[in-house]
Amino acid sequence: MNIQLIRNATITVEYAGKKFLIDPMLAEKGTLPAFGPEVGLPEAPRQDQNNPLVGLPTSIEDVIQDIDAVIVTHLHPDHWDMAAIEALPKDIKLFSQNEEDATEIRNAGFKNVEVLQENTVFDDIQLIKTKGEHGRGEILKAAGLVCGVVFKHSSEKTLYIAGDTVWYEAVQEVIDAHKPEVIVVNAGDNQFNIGGSLVMGKDDVYEVNKAAPNAKIIAVHMEAVNHWTLSREELKNFANEKGISSLVSVPNDGQSYSF
Repeated sequence: MNIQLIRNATITVEYAGKKFLIDPMLAEKGTLPAFGPEVGLPEAPRQDQNNPLVGLPTSIEDVIQDIDAVIVTHLHPDHWDMAAIEALPKDIKLFSQNEEDATEIRNAGFKNVEVLQENTVFDDIQLIKTKGEHGRGEILKAAGLVCGVVFKHSSEKTLYIAGDTVWYEAVQEVIDAHKPEVIVVNAGDNQFNIGGSLVMGKDDVYEVNKAAPNAKIIAVHMEAVNHWTLSREELKNFANEKGISSLVSVPNDGQSYSF
């Protein structure tokens, strides 16, 4: 498999001969409002800076070239934006987390939308929808439903894309059940000024490592939208301190890994 970070949670995954695009946010730098009061959300870090904070590392055309299927884990605008809606072919195969999201995606003109299940098969690749919690406590109710996905194929290592989730028991259960050898985590510790972490922070990443001590972990969803609180540099330093830097990769936008 080959995994390339595009930006934020947007990655491409080449797996068993198919190429997947995950959570496409394709907007130009600074063309979306910040997460914060401007869009009816609580006060947040850098709410004076429009999203995305950084540009794409390549053209939209390059990002979507040769994509066989798209997976949208939820519809927050840093995972599914108008630029993606406009750029993607309307007949492309697209997987969503539930029927509610599928309806919204179909209403945007997409004709080949399927709801992920725990036993979805796409061209003999097994796609297993996994649970996620987009925060803890009160903020979780406001954040809404999300999912992750496990990829399995006889010719590939097992891949777990955790999605917008913090560490909690269901992530442990996925690791125990499927024994992924590669795990992609959204690890920017994004937060508002109240309510705590919305996605994994460094301690959550360490819990993933302890649960899957031999797995390669790729940390994405970093430094691209205004409410991040964990930098790449801080996570790299933390991984060094814990002696797990050989297992935890923190890619720059555009960087890719093969397994």
